[in-house]
Parts: sequence; structure tokens; C-alpha cells
Amino acid sequence: GLKAACPAPRTPNALTTGHRSSPGQNDTEPIILEGKCLVVCDSTPSSEPAGNALGMSVRSGSGRVAFSASRQTNHEPTDMSNRTMIIYFDNILVNVGTHFDQESSIFLAPRRGVYSFNFHVVKAYNRQTIQVSLMLNGWPMISAFAGDQDVTREAATNAGLVIMEKGDKAYLRLERGNLMGGWKYSTFSGFLVFPL
Repeated sequence: GLKAACPAPRTPNALTTGHRSSPGQNDTEPIILEGKCLVVCDSTPSSEPAGNALGMSVRSGSGRVAFSASRQTNHEPTDMSNRTMIIYFDNILVNVGTHFDQESSIFLAPRRGVYSFNFHVVKAYNRQTIQVSLMLNGWPMISAFAGDQDVTREAATNAGLVIMEKGDKAYLRLERGNLMGGWKYSTFSGFLVFPL
């Protein structure tokens, strides 16, 4: 029968340590060319739209999902965040796939997978306590707080991995306190680690 063939590796970093399949075997390994997995060959056809009868799927650019945003302007005070409790980021640094909506500051997952998020939200004044949560469809997944009464530029920061389904929403919510500022120090970033 027909069998998908993977190209030969061109760099020492390619996955060459595993066994090589004989023509009678059905399992092959992904080959990495110059650090990028171009073609994935599998014995079972992929469930992705790119899959075909050969069991070969090509990773297209649509699989690349990453965003990073900061609070560019000096919000004094942050009326929008204090009213809606969503922390807004008005400066896009990276938005590969355009799945982070700048207007709402909400990330919309384009596919099921493991996603990595991190945030760093700076309070502007002392005697302020803020608590920030990474929200997934309205539920807090991870939280952080900044509550030192003697520190002016203190940050609530955390990071973690979450499994998201297609269409899930992730954003930051101000759980406690008032976000009195931000400047360029507050950031919110995320990316697709791998699809499921």
C-alpha cells in the first residue's frame, strides 16, 4: 500500500536517535528540519482537516498562536478596569493568529490544546492591595496578589498551563482592590504549547 515518506534530516538537531522503520512497519517519527517540524508522519490518520489517507498532516501556519500585550499609556486611574474588573491592555506586542482582541483584552482559543499564560500587573501606589486572576470562561484558574503596604511599584505576577477547548476565553480580572496605574510595566502573554 501507499506510505507517507518523511524527508531526511539535514541538521544534527534532527530526531535521529530513534529507531528507523523498515518498510513493513507502520510507525515513523516526526523529522525536525532546522528546528521546525515540517511534516508529521503517523500510522494513524490525523483528525485534523489536513489529514489524509496516508496518515500525513502538514503543520500549517494556523497552528502558530501567540500573543503578548502591555499597558502602554499611563492610566490614572484605570476607570475601565475598575468598572468592569477586566484588566485592559492597550498595546499589542505580538498577536500571531490575531486571537487576542485588543478592544476587550480577551484571548479566544482557536483550537483545543495546552496553552501557557503569564501576567505581570503592577500597582502604582503603596497602601493598595490588588488581587489578579487568570480567568477561563469566567472561572479563576490561577491568581496572584500584591499587598505590601510600604512598596509603591509592586507587581502581582503568576504563570501556568491550562487546557482550553476551541472557543474558550481567557482574560485577566481584578479580583480585589483598585488598579491605580500600570504604565508599560504590566503585561499579559500567552501561546499555544501544543494542540490536543
